[in-house]
Amino acid sequence: MAAPSVPLPDGCTLRHAETDSDLRACFRVMHQLRPQLAGEGDFLARLQRMRADRYRLLAAWNRDTVLSLAGYRLQENLVYGRFLYVDDLVTDTQARGSRWGARLLESLTAVAVEAGCACLVLDTALSNAQAQRFYFREGLLTGALRFKKPLGAGK
Repeated sequence: MAAPSVPLPDGCTLRHAETDSDLRACFRVMHQLRPQLAGEGDFLARLQRMRADRYRLLAAWNRDTVLSLAGYRLQENLVYGRFLYVDDLVTDTQARGSRWGARLLESLTAVAVEAGCACLVLDTALSNAQAQRFYFREGLLTGALRFKKPLGAGK
């Protein structure tokens, strides 16, 4: 993974959360984006299942503290070909405005290029104007409108 062109502050790194301890450290920040998670145990159980689909968490760390997260997976379909899908992108409320989201997107772009992907794809709520402004600023463009039908099964 290429280093981001925006320098990292002293003591900060971008690295994947791989160990159980790393994943536990990510829960506090992920819960800010996904408050429907029932707790750390629910989070870890979902991650275990999602890892079977090659889900990974890239995190910005200030020593042992998680500042920002990007959950993603490499996929392929008939619409995009090979692509990197960003499931989750969140920065801790105390670290917002410090370019962590931009650094993570830049790093994910490098991961996608290295993996031979045609594009990077993510979804955001139609009501999330703040995120949409950020994504436009970072060079992402709208390309689809997603429809869903709640089925009531699973979480």
